[in-house]
Amino acid sequence: MKGKTTNRVIAVSLTAAMALAAAPTVAQVNAADAIPGAVIYSTDFEDGDVSQFTNRGGDDTTVLSSEDVDGNKVLCADERTESWNGPAFRLDQEGRCEAGTQYLVSAKVKGKYYTDCIISYQYSDAGGEPHYVNLTTVNGSDWKSVKDLKVSFSEDVSDVYVYFEGGSGPLYVDDFEIKEGPKYEIQQDKAPLKDVYRDYFKVGTATTTMELSPKSTKDLIKKHFNSITLGNELKPDALLQKTKCQEEGDNVNPIISLASARTILNFARDNKIPVRGHVLVWHSQTPDWFFKEGFKDDGDWVGEDIMLQRMENYIKNVFDAVKEEYPTVDFYAWDVVNEAFTDQGTPRQPGQQGQNGSEQSAWVKVFGDNSFIPYAFKFARQYAPEGTKLYYNDYNEWSTGKTNAMIELATKLKAEGTLDGLGLQCHCDVPSLWPQAFQYDQMLTSMEKAGVDLQVTEMDATICQQGNKPSSSDFEKQAKFYKEMFEVFKKHKDSLSAVVLWGTKDDQSWRSWGYPLLFEEDYEAKAAFDAIVDGMEVPDPLPTEPPTEKPTPAPTEPTTAEPTSPADVFYGDANCDGKINVADAVAVLQYVANQTKYALDEKGLVNADVDGSAGITGDDAITIQKVDAAIVKQTDLPLKK
Repeated sequence: MKGKTTNRVIAVSLTAAMALAAAPTVAQVNAADAIPGAVIYSTDFEDGDVSQFTNRGGDDTTVLSSEDVDGNKVLCADERTESWNGPAFRLDQEGRCEAGTQYLVSAKVKGKYYTDCIISYQYSDAGGEPHYVNLTTVNGSDWKSVKDLKVSFSEDVSDVYVYFEGGSGPLYVDDFEIKEGPKYEIQQDKAPLKDVYRDYFKVGTATTTMELSPKSTKDLIKKHFNSITLGNELKPDALLQKTKCQEEGDNVNPIISLASARTILNFARDNKIPVRGHVLVWHSQTPDWFFKEGFKDDGDWVGEDIMLQRMENYIKNVFDAVKEEYPTVDFYAWDVVNEAFTDQGTPRQPGQQGQNGSEQSAWVKVFGDNSFIPYAFKFARQYAPEGTKLYYNDYNEWSTGKTNAMIELATKLKAEGTLDGLGLQCHCDVPSLWPQAFQYDQMLTSMEKAGVDLQVTEMDATICQQGNKPSSSDFEKQAKFYKEMFEVFKKHKDSLSAVVLWGTKDDQSWRSWGYPLLFEEDYEAKAAFDAIVDGMEVPDPLPTEPPTEKPTPAPTEPTTAEPTSPADVFYGDANCDGKINVADAVAVLQYVANQTKYALDEKGLVNADVDGSAGITGDDAITIQKVDAAIVKQTDLPLKK
């Protein structure tokens, strides 16, 4: 017999709140200390209730119902006519999940008639455009369990869902659960990479909107990296606005929006982290309709003249947007063209866009060869922000044919004044015999013949095959490899200006199965990190800019304040973020423990005084947690004594 349905579970119990208020170490309490593993929503569908799930709206024909399967009630998704049709569960529904927190999704699924099931995630960016991420795929018609799929979202996105799709036959879902993920803090005792290598080159990372959501990821990036690359959010399929191109644009002027990139660009702007733009012209992640008449899927392929106008206007529109919307961000580098050569150094095959790594290129289909590349760099040089260096970027850069093609291209375009450098992706595999560090050294020496800047742009190094578990010796080999590669990079510091890791930590990597990065899932530095830091001198910290505002003076006794207007008061919102949750209770407790270090602003002091007694005390934190737990209504604040 399966258990009963469980709905919202209070993340921090009242007892825990009281313990926080009394604990002598209350100053160390922060929002990340909410109980990990708290179940947000759980159901086994035995009560027949499927009302918390919907189909995906619009043209989704899915009909959701409760059905008896294998002796249990389950969610049945039937009458699906498209593979993307299916049941969806909204995460950002009020009172359910919170921005900036990682959640773990588990379920049992199966497809009738051998229908494969894909568990996916979607959100709408600040401009309302939807984005989709496939989390995992389950094959066959037997029940399969998926456990602890990681999802999170940032404050400036909306319409966040986990959903089930794939095939067109019925899908069954059982034992569905959403719970809070574990809370982690970064290691403060590790030397910042960006400081260790300050005299050599920038050290960067790549991230995505979902990856950046947790606070600890932001902290990790701020501590260790002085370059950030947007993993997907500046690629053509993220920027191009299909509907607006069709309805509002003309046939040669594609409309773009930076909405998909806003979360990361805001973070870079607010923390003064330089950005590598990636990428303008690429065969992959550029929709075929971009090459069609009227920007329509079923349109005829356009000719070279139309495509050159579209290319110029697209590049101009992207650069105009970043100059207007992010004038203070240092876009120090931008990949203009990506992966245009095969390993043999020849153009890709003409054809429609396939999956990443496809040999086919719609650019080659229109132009017949790689003759579009010089135009792309010409337009980029014309419209790029001042000081932005322009790069050709590629993988398997150590393949002899590709190495020679990249050198030839860079030499030619440097002479024309349009290209500044070559981006070397450096996706490596430690057990492989190629590349070894000495071979990469030789390749860099060859690349230097072009006389352009070099940047390692997407480095990672897997240590096992997919499905295998690495041993301790595998991690030791990885550490040795990273150490040797960074020694090579240091040797070429006069021509190498940046080394960028492709991702923040192993579980967020596009090759997570191979444990390829410097940090583990819990933000702990791996042996590979220690290997590239050990023995290095850490320069003195750079001087910081003086604060623009004076710190709030610490009150000498419990303080109350009068708002300038009743409309300014939102009782319970101590941190003034427009919401009432455990973070407000924590802000109050920190303030009580150390008013100098954890000062509340004037408005926060008014909002926080909710228990009916004058002054801010631990009782106010308990009252706020009662509001979060729906024990007390916010409209009843402040309480009457």
